[in-house]
Amino acid sequence: MAKDEVFPNYQKKLKKELDADRYEHTIGVAYTAAALAMRYGANIQQAQVAGLLHDCAKCIPNQKKIALCQKYNIKMREVELENPFLLHAKLGAFLAMHKYGITDKEITSAILSHTTGRPNMSLLEKIIFVADYIEPQRKKQPNLKEIRKLAFIDLDRALLQILEDTLTFLSASAGNIDPMTEKTYLYYKNLLKDKKQDS
Repeated sequence: MAKDEVFPNYQKKLKKELDADRYEHTIGVAYTAAALAMRYGANIQQAQVAGLLHDCAKCIPNQKKIALCQKYNIKMREVELENPFLLHAKLGAFLAMHKYGITDKEITSAILSHTTGRPNMSLLEKIIFVADYIEPQRKKQPNLKEIRKLAFIDLDRALLQILEDTLTFLSASAGNIDPMTEKTYLYYKNLLKDKKQDS
C-alpha cells in the first residue's frame, strides 16, 4: 500500500468518525508512534497506521459498542460490560480489519492491546501503547515530562511507569481496574527486575 494513497483515505474517514479532540489526539499518536519507530528500528508505516486507527471505535456510544460486539460475536468480559468504553480497543481492531481493510496482524494486535497492554508485547504494541500516553496533546497524565524523555531512552521502563501511574490513578479514583492492566504491570515489573539482576 502506497503511503500517499492510504493515509489521506484513513484520515478522511476518521475525521467523520471522531470528534475534533479525538481526531487531534489520533494524529498526535500517529506522529509520536512514527518517532518511536525510528528510535527503536520498528516499521514506521506500521506505526503510523496503527497510531491513526488505534481509537477508530472510541467515539461510538457505549451501548452501541456493546451491540456491535454482540452482532459480530466479539467476546466481552465482565469488566468490559461494566465499563463499555474499554471495548473500543477490541472493537477498533475489528473495524480496522473490516472497515479500513487492515490485513496486517501486527497492526490489529497493537490496536487491540493499546489500552491495557498485555504481557510480552511486540515492539509495535509497546510503541502504540506508549505513544497513546505521551503524544503532544496529552497534558494531565502524571509524570508526563519524565515519561516522554524515558520513552526515547528505555521503552520498557516507560511502559512500566505508565502502567504504574495508571493503576495508582484508578485505585485513588475508585475506578474499575482491568485485570489485564495488572497482569501487564506485574509482567514488566518482574522482567525489568530480572534484567537489573542480570546486569
